[in-house]
Amino acid sequence: QVQLVESGGGLVQAGGSLRLSCAASGRTFSNLGMAWFRQAPGKEREFVASIGWTARNTNYANSVKGRFSISRDNAKNTVFLQMNSLKPEDTAVYSCVARENYWGPDKRLYPSWGQGTQVTVSS
Repeated sequence: QVQLVESGGGLVQAGGSLRLSCAASGRTFSNLGMAWFRQAPGKEREFVASIGWTARNTNYANSVKGRFSISRDNAKNTVFLQMNSLKPEDTAVYSCVARENYWGPDKRLYPSWGQGTQVTVSS
């Protein structure tokens, strides 16, 4: 099992930026596909972005494409989510996930989840 700890959430005004981090342990990080999901109050958890183990492959939800950027540092066992031009509708709890040999958008396939970090965007 992979242990995941997110950080970097907070309160920001619309148009602002935040950078989320997720530190992983318990597995060889360079073998892990990593992704971010988010869940707003009263809504289903949704895919945000994912990255393959080599970092050459990334995938984004249409709602964040062009504003968010996912990256990873295999030397530090950490994945990042840079969020720019934030909107009130980005307000949610953001969770980091991991799985060996998978980096797609299907939340059902990720066995390891972090506790989540709150992102609140004020208008």
